[in-house]
Amino acid sequence: MPVPFHPRQGCVLICDFEGLRVPEMTKRRPVVVVSPKLRSRRRLCCVAPLSTTDPDPISKFHCYIEFDPLLPAPYDSRHMWVKADMIYTMSLDRMNMPFYKDESGRRQYVEHYLTEDQFKIVTGCVLEGLGLGHLKN
Repeated sequence: MPVPFHPRQGCVLICDFEGLRVPEMTKRRPVVVVSPKLRSRRRLCCVAPLSTTDPDPISKFHCYIEFDPLLPAPYDSRHMWVKADMIYTMSLDRMNMPFYKDESGRRQYVEHYLTEDQFKIVTGCVLEGLGLGHLKN
């Protein structure tokens, strides 16, 4: 079910990148919302993808995020890398809240947000990925 609201910055969602082409992201994966809600873009948001695969090489536009609590399976890795050189503007129709199934098989959605410190690091990486690292505070 698509996200029925515009998520706040720092929200971790699951994005379906199906239909894009390699070297773009092409599968379902966690993302961090990096853009604020804008009136003119009600159903769009900018996201930075997350990956459990270490970047090779690690650059200024990558950062390591530790999750506590963990996201639900299959995204329940303790740490992930933000790939801030690959930000996307995506439709909220491609986004879902992370969820797990309870004992009765019903979906239980989980709201997960990065801490303020984590999000600040992510935004610095986004600036680096855009070639605007000189604008960081």
